[in-house]
Amino acid sequence: MQEIVGESLARRLVDWGVDTVFGLPGDGINGLMEGFRRQREKLKFVLVHHEEAAAFMATGYAKATGRIGVCVATSGPGAIHLLNGLYDAKLDHVPVLAITGMQESSVLGSHYQQEVHTELLYQDVAEAYNLMVTNPQQMPGVLDIAIRHALARRSVAHLTFPNDIQVAAAGDDPYRHVSPGEPPMSSPLVSQPAVPPEQADLARAAEVLNAGRKVAMLVGVGARHARDEVIALAEKLGSPIVKTLPGKMVVPDDHPLTTGGLGLLGTRPSEELMEECDTLLMVGTSFPYGKYLPSPGQARVVQIDIEASLIGMRLPVDAAVTADAKVALQQLLPLLQGGDRAFLTKYQRERDAWRADMIALQDPSRDPIAPQYLMSCVDQAATSDAILTCDSGTIATWAARHWTIRGGREFYLSGNLATMAPGLPYAIAMQHAYPGRQVIAFVGDGGFAMLMAEFLTAVRHELPIKVVINNNNSYGQILWEQIVLGYPEYAVRHRQPEADFAAWARACGGYGVKVSDPRAVPEAIREALAHPGPALVDCDVNPNEPPMPGKVKYDQAKHFTEAFLRGQPNKMATLATVARDKINELRS
Repeated sequence: MQEIVGESLARRLVDWGVDTVFGLPGDGINGLMEGFRRQREKLKFVLVHHEEAAAFMATGYAKATGRIGVCVATSGPGAIHLLNGLYDAKLDHVPVLAITGMQESSVLGSHYQQEVHTELLYQDVAEAYNLMVTNPQQMPGVLDIAIRHALARRSVAHLTFPNDIQVAAAGDDPYRHVSPGEPPMSSPLVSQPAVPPEQADLARAAEVLNAGRKVAMLVGVGARHARDEVIALAEKLGSPIVKTLPGKMVVPDDHPLTTGGLGLLGTRPSEELMEECDTLLMVGTSFPYGKYLPSPGQARVVQIDIEASLIGMRLPVDAAVTADAKVALQQLLPLLQGGDRAFLTKYQRERDAWRADMIALQDPSRDPIAPQYLMSCVDQAATSDAILTCDSGTIATWAARHWTIRGGREFYLSGNLATMAPGLPYAIAMQHAYPGRQVIAFVGDGGFAMLMAEFLTAVRHELPIKVVINNNNSYGQILWEQIVLGYPEYAVRHRQPEADFAAWARACGGYGVKVSDPRAVPEAIREALAHPGPALVDCDVNPNEPPMPGKVKYDQAKHFTEAFLRGQPNKMATLATVARDKINELRS
């Protein structure tokens, strides 16, 4: 059978080591689908229920494996649906290739049905590479170029194919050649060496760090492959390690050098030490929330990042090191003299007190169920190498504070886009990538409802993912954000009763259980994790549990009070919850 462009594409993806493609077919990509069919023994096509989920799956696959994620959608509306997941990849700096269809080239420009010029639509998101293929001779060369750009720039590349090009004979030469150029000739190879630092930059960094008396480290996901080096450097400097939320898995949460996360979902000791430190070492992060960083002029800053453009974005830096985090830290360590541990010791005591407060909030006697307790039950029952995926919202707070990184555990969420609904698609993609590991999606009812059809995808592909729904029947994070602005909540709660998503899980052919009694939570979690196939626990939690910041500022307390004075609904239940939390903390 004559090879068509669609098969040339599929064959070349296999040459690049791609084994999984996430997508949904349509008449705009029938030629591509035929190519995937012909290569089905080597290339798995994961049929999803929504293209947005396909893009999230490609992004999750790339985040967990470091390899390129690939998603496919038809022309027009299908391609539009990919965008949210692709922006997640772009903003979190992971390599994804999006492949879309385009209407037949002869009708373009005639307002044809579903004629959306995706190469124009994708101009912003596909910053690595963006092309409409218009000649069979461009393949497979442009695919090599697109993948190489996505990997090198850790971002999104996009190819769109008119459907007549998809079914054209591979290598067909339809036009007269009038230029001295040749069609792109390439190979499925890319060189990605670890970028070494400049020695002069390292010397400057060492000078700044050696002069510091109160040195703090802030590490992000860019240092996830450098755990040992981060710990060794912190030990030498006598520095507490603060983690960004996407960088939660860089250092185990129970390690004596870490004080936990930073920001709205972070810890009080992390926030307070940032206010006191005189030197800050940032590794693999361009942490965006400037209010939680040292005030300008307070601390000297050293920043290590593989992207030179991200250095100095938040704070003026005294030493910039553009390099791979692992290599830079290895070479920096011998240049350091070691520091006074008094600063570290002070915040280790503060961290121990904070952890005691968090454990106190994991109260099994609370009714309605405390979301902190739900997360703690997952934490206690999960394996030592479990992968937890998380949605954006209040669930991110509970996961940040009550999911413990230890052993080989990992943690993923939408870091910079902070979009709703990636938790379930991430879990599906990561279970494909790591079939022998336990993969748990910890999601809110709002995010789950957006893409809940993908639980059916998990059932149909026999993926043993576990889904735990923190069901507060509301858009909880937005609720509290409205209050913190000083406004009473509005249009953020659904009508009672809470949805029964467990019934949906069972209807799909998976395991599903609804929990509203706190005494039933531990056993429900254990049974779901032990179930051999897809399982879901829908847990009704206290909708009035506030995701309190690590350190309450005066303005936050003032606006909280103003919202109550202006007519905040459910204020008595909220105040009772806050009071109970404070009592538990005091008891700790």
